Amino acid sequence: MQLPERFVERLTAELGAVEAEALCHALDGVPPVSIRLNPAHGDAEALLRGLGAERRVGWSAQGWYLATRPSFTLDAAFHAGAYYVQEASSQFVERLLPSDIEGGRVLDVCAAPGGKTTLYASAVGRSGLVVANEIDRKRVQVLCDNVRKWGSGNVVVTCTDAAHLARLEGWFDVVAVDAPCSGEGMFRKDDGARGEWSEQHVHLCAERQDEILREAWQALRPGGRLIYSTCTFNREEDEGALERMTAWAEEELMAAPEVSLDPSWGVVAGQVGAFQTFHFYPHRAEGEGFFAAVACKAEDACVRMRQPKAKRSVLSPLDKPSQREVMRWVAEPEGMRFAMAGETCYGWFEEQAEAIRQLADLLPVVYSGVAMGQLFKGKLKPDQALAHFVGLRREVVPAAELHGEEALAYLRKQEVRVERFTEGLNLVLGEGRPIGFAKRIGTRVNNLYPNVLRILKNE
Repeated sequence: MQLPERFVERLTAELGAVEAEALCHALDGVPPVSIRLNPAHGDAEALLRGLGAERRVGWSAQGWYLATRPSFTLDAAFHAGAYYVQEASSQFVERLLPSDIEGGRVLDVCAAPGGKTTLYASAVGRSGLVVANEIDRKRVQVLCDNVRKWGSGNVVVTCTDAAHLARLEGWFDVVAVDAPCSGEGMFRKDDGARGEWSEQHVHLCAERQDEILREAWQALRPGGRLIYSTCTFNREEDEGALERMTAWAEEELMAAPEVSLDPSWGVVAGQVGAFQTFHFYPHRAEGEGFFAAVACKAEDACVRMRQPKAKRSVLSPLDKPSQREVMRWVAEPEGMRFAMAGETCYGWFEEQAEAIRQLADLLPVVYSGVAMGQLFKGKLKPDQALAHFVGLRREVVPAAELHGEEALAYLRKQEVRVERFTEGLNLVLGEGRPIGFAKRIGTRVNNLYPNVLRILKNE
């Protein structure tokens, strides 16, 4: 599908004829393939070799370019959460985080499908917290699936309007707004994005971005950092959004520490008031179209730092026998807290447990921490999320090692060879990494892999 005529005209007006022509030519080329490793999985060398990794993504600590696009769906390591298939340009937000973000709180306002959420989760560590919000109920389920699979245990997923997040005034060290946009940066990968583009859509996106920025700004603490990003090229949604924000934020905005760039990356840097800006053009940088900007909230900005009162409590404590049962499933039980939400038991790292409890009482929380599972007659029936959890004590049940087609058969929720399993509950390993649970009952195996996650592709 051809590029929209009006898009090309706007691009030419903003970049000039030579740059616009080079960019349009690149948008008809082949996009690079990139992934970001999960640092909680320490066996990266063999994984990268198997994926055909060529070289690192320069601006990302865990990012790699692949020589060709493999079938990620048929890779057990992908289903184990060993890596995330993330576009290289978007991994740049890692460089915009404060150097002391470990242990901090990050609000990811428009979080689905979860690439940046999982990046932030790795950055803040187990003592930190990421609140990942997505207003679209269908997209929030994909976000939850990716958060569970990443297994960091330090993410709260909410499904609400940004206006409700604004009530948490001054609560976050970083607020990241990956704004809904016209998607011009996806034209190389997605013909659908070309077909849906219109000037009216650009205007509507710009209006929505202004609204989200106003609301998200309230949740940022004085001295905290705002990260704004889009996957589009046009000035109205990029620099224009920052100019409009500067007009109302005024003296509350201040510059963040300078972000260093390697000239070989091809990133086009700029400045809009207090904001440092970064354009990724596919004819210059090895990645898709992307725009990012960073600035800080002034230390003396007026923030009430108040928290609205909870209207209800959705979490209930465990009795002592249940507490003992769930504690035996984690490697460091003394460093975690547990509670029931409905019929499911959840666990959280102690450092942020109280904050998560407050959030659960204030916002529509869809998922948080790690879903431990359900308790029946004093025994835990583990949730799929527990298999991926970085804090799982693997020795709590026998492990069944599956390789190659056997691992894929499990992930398709097909029958697997009974002799691989010990009687009772088993942790299933695919190529050495936890991918789920199964229960052997005599001569048959009950495959407990969730139906909604099963592989449907055959080859």
